[in-house]
Amino acid sequence: MLMRVLMLFLAIALAATSVSAQTRVPTQTIRPPAAAPAEIIKDLTQLPAPVARTRERILAAARTGDLKSLVTVMQSNETMPIFSNTEARDPAVFWKESYPDSAGIEVLSILVSILETPFVHVEKGTPQEMYLWPYFARVPLQTLTAGQKVELFRIITGADYKDMLEAGNYSFYRAGIGPDGTWHFFTAGD
Repeated sequence: MLMRVLMLFLAIALAATSVSAQTRVPTQTIRPPAAAPAEIIKDLTQLPAPVARTRERILAAARTGDLKSLVTVMQSNETMPIFSNTEARDPAVFWKESYPDSAGIEVLSILVSILETPFVHVEKGTPQEMYLWPYFARVPLQTLTAGQKVELFRIITGADYKDMLEAGNYSFYRAGIGPDGTWHFFTAGD
């Protein structure tokens, strides 16, 4: 009899444990705070001197219309800036293949247009800190004002804009220069 009471007590204890283990507990998804919108900077005097010098060297080379001049600026960098999402090693060859109707020179015009737009300073205080052109790369396209859309349409077409809105982000060329003046990339994509 004592054995039956102990078995009954043990069965009740196990049943209570399994029920409590299955009891639903309200949970809450923890989300990081939304990132503050990037500050759009139009004043070139806010660039650190090394960034301003690199930007000017890039613009001067691109305005010559000579791909080799720009490649020379790229090669003067500590490491070759990323210029493609492919395995291409020679920027001039890559751009000539990408823009055969202009022998690659079209990319120089794009680069000038990109570096003449306002920019954003991103990832401040991290190893990825960067001055990024154009600012559209970090600003939601659906929030652009009419004036900002005019700046955007100096770089892309209305059809491109529609495609980017559907994709949810700016996906044309962008250029990034680190605070020390290192040119990190000039590439299209998101």
